[in-house]
Amino acid sequence: MTTETFGNCNTANPALLAWVEEKTNLCEPNRVFWCDGSEKEKEFLTAEAVTRGILIKLNQEKLPGCYYHRSNPNDVARVEQSTYICTETQQEAGPTNNWAEPKGMYEKLQGLCRGAMRGRTMYVVPYLMGPPGSPLTKVGIELTDSIYVVLSMRIMTRMGNIAYQQLGDSDDFNRGLHCILDVNPERRYICHFPQDNTIISVGSDYGGNVLLGKKCLALRIGSYMARRQGWLAEHMLILGVESPSGQKTFVAAAFPSACGKTNFAMLVPPPHFKGWKVWTVGDDIAWMKPGADGRLYAINPEAGYFGVVPGTNYKSNPNAMECMKRDTIYTNVGLTPDLDVWWEGKDGPPPTECLDWKGNKWTPDSKEKAAHPNSRFAAPMFNNPMLAKEANDPAGVPISAIIFGGRRADTMPLVYQAFNWIHGVYVGATMGSEMTAAAAGTVGQVRRDPMAMLPFCGYNMGEYFQHWISMRKLIKYPPRVFHVNWFRKNAQGEYLWPGFRDNMRVLKWIVDRCNGQANANETPLGWVPGAVSFDLEEMKDFTRESLDEAQTINYEDWRR
Repeated sequence: MTTETFGNCNTANPALLAWVEEKTNLCEPNRVFWCDGSEKEKEFLTAEAVTRGILIKLNQEKLPGCYYHRSNPNDVARVEQSTYICTETQQEAGPTNNWAEPKGMYEKLQGLCRGAMRGRTMYVVPYLMGPPGSPLTKVGIELTDSIYVVLSMRIMTRMGNIAYQQLGDSDDFNRGLHCILDVNPERRYICHFPQDNTIISVGSDYGGNVLLGKKCLALRIGSYMARRQGWLAEHMLILGVESPSGQKTFVAAAFPSACGKTNFAMLVPPPHFKGWKVWTVGDDIAWMKPGADGRLYAINPEAGYFGVVPGTNYKSNPNAMECMKRDTIYTNVGLTPDLDVWWEGKDGPPPTECLDWKGNKWTPDSKEKAAHPNSRFAAPMFNNPMLAKEANDPAGVPISAIIFGGRRADTMPLVYQAFNWIHGVYVGATMGSEMTAAAAGTVGQVRRDPMAMLPFCGYNMGEYFQHWISMRKLIKYPPRVFHVNWFRKNAQGEYLWPGFRDNMRVLKWIVDRCNGQANANETPLGWVPGAVSFDLEEMKDFTRESLDEAQTINYEDWRR
C-alpha cells in the first residue's frame, strides 16, 4: 500500500485551510496527512504504527482487530498540575483551575511547537462530538504528530469526512494542536483558550491529555460554551432503564474517575430482575439541553469508551468485556507470550509469566503490578451489546434522574433523594470522593469533587454552581436528583453493599421514584427508601438490617 493513496487534502473550507497552513508553518512537519476516516486509511495507519513499534498486533484469533500500546512511564495519567485555563482574567478561571494569561501562554506554546514536527508527519484529524445533525453536536479539528492519537480518535469520536459535512463553510470549529515533543513532564502543558475555542497540548501522548475531543473539548471548553449558550456539559454517564412492559426511563450520573462509572453505565441486572434491561447511551460525558417540551435532553458526544481496565471482568462488567473483544486499543496492560492481554482482576488465573506495562518480565511473584492501575481500553461504542439505539438520536434522550456519587468508606448512606433541584445542586456541589489512580495524587485521601467536575470545569466553579441553579428557570420539568455511595464500609473494613449487578436495586428505586411508584421517608439529608419499596429479594446474606446499616445517617458525623 503506497502512502500517496492516502492523506490528500479533503476539504475546501477556507478558515480550516488557512489555520492548518499557519500551524504547518509553525511546526514544520515533513508531511501533512489529511484523515478521511475510511477503513482503508485505518488499515494503512495501523500497519504503519505496527512497523514503527508504536502498536503491537495482538493475537487476532483471540482479539480480532485489537492492538497494544505502551506509553512513556512518566506519562500514564491526566496531569492536573499541567492543565491550564487561559482566560483574560484569573477570576474567569476561578480558584479551582490553574490560570494563565492567554498572550503569554500562546507565546510559550508557540516557542515549544516551533519546528517540533520536523522529520515527522502532521495528521489533520476532523471529528464530530455528538451524533450528526444534532443541534448540540460540535466539530473539532485536531492536528497531531501521534499516530496513536489518530487511531484512538477514530474510536472515540465520529472521525473523518463526516465532520466536514457538518462544518460546511463555517469557521465554527474547535482548533486543537497536539505536539508530542520529547514527553518531558517539565514541558507538559494542556492549555485551553475557551474564548478562542482553542486547545493546545504538548509534551504528552497519554489519552486524557491528547485525545482533545474528550476531557478538553467535551468538558473544559464544552462547559464554558454551555454556560454562554444555556445548556450543561457534564462528566456524566447516560443510561436507559427498560421495564418488562417496555417503559424506558433515562438517567444521567456523575461519579469521579474509578468509582464504578463504566460498570454502572453497562449494568447487567441480576437474575431476579427478569425482563428488565439497562441500555448504555454513554459512559463518561453528557451534553444536556432543555427541550421544547420542558424536559432536559441529553446526548453522548463520544463514539467510544476509554475505560480503566484493572478490576474489569465478567463479574464486574460483562458488557465492557464484550466491548474489548475486537477493534480495541489497549494501553499499559500486561502482554502474554501468546500476544493476549492481562491485568489484575481479569477472569481466570494470572499467566505464569508475561511482560508488564513497562515491557519487563512479570510473574505472579513480582512485586510490581503487570498492568498500570490507570491502564486503559479504547473500544468503539458499537461493540457494546447493550448500546441504546437512542445513542445516535440527534434529539437526545429525556433525563428523568440525575445521580451524584463518590467513593466514601463512611458517613454517606447508600442512597437518598434531594428535596428539589436547588437542594440537588447543593448535593452535587458538596460531593467528595477518596482519590484513585486516574489522577496523580494521594490515593485514599478524600477530596471534594463538585459534580465530578473539579478537574474539568472550564471556568469559575462559583459561576458553574450559579449556572446550575439558573438552569432551573429553563427546565419546566427538571430531573429528580439523587446521591449514591456503593463503597461504605463497616468497622471491620468490609463493604456493606455488594454492588455490581445489585446496584440495579438502587437504580430501580430511583426510577420508581421518578415514575411515582416508590415511597420514601423524609430525613434531614433528603428522601430515603421506605421499608417496602426497596427490593431485596433473592439477595444472599443481605437482610433488611444490612440495608439499615448501609443507610445509617450518623448526625454527629454530619454536624462535623
